[in-house]
Amino acid sequence: MTTPPQFFQRGPLLGIFAVVGLSLIVAATGRITQIGAVQVTGSLVAARDLTFADGADGSVVVTDARDGSPVQVFAGENGFVRGTMRGMARTRRSEGIGPQDPFRLAAWSDGRLTLDDPATGRHIELQAFGSSNTEVFAHLLTAHGGTR
Repeated sequence: MTTPPQFFQRGPLLGIFAVVGLSLIVAATGRITQIGAVQVTGSLVAARDLTFADGADGSVVVTDARDGSPVQVFAGENGFVRGTMRGMARTRRSEGIGPQDPFRLAAWSDGRLTLDDPATGRHIELQAFGSSNTEVFAHLLTAHGGTR
């Protein structure tokens, strides 16, 4: 009488189950205790609704959504602005939303700067990308008629 072949060794299989089980326990503990959760403590200081469009020369044209006035044109460099807005536009395209709705740039009393897309619900904490990248967007709050 022959024994059927074993496809899996018992030791590694038990190890895999242990890792998966431990991962589930850690995830559940984090969810229940809120360890690692971001706590929003600031209040809104300033906000500006902006539209972003690609210029004919490859630049990114930023306008104030309230009155259509130009805010800034990013030509050539500023890959952070270009990359951020392309990612936001990609999300809109995937959800079948056009570019007509503005984005909301907001400064908070706790020092955060956020970019929100009300059309998709996407939210970006800009300070996570470093101070030089955050400053590019912070300038858009005050440039050409904006208030901070």
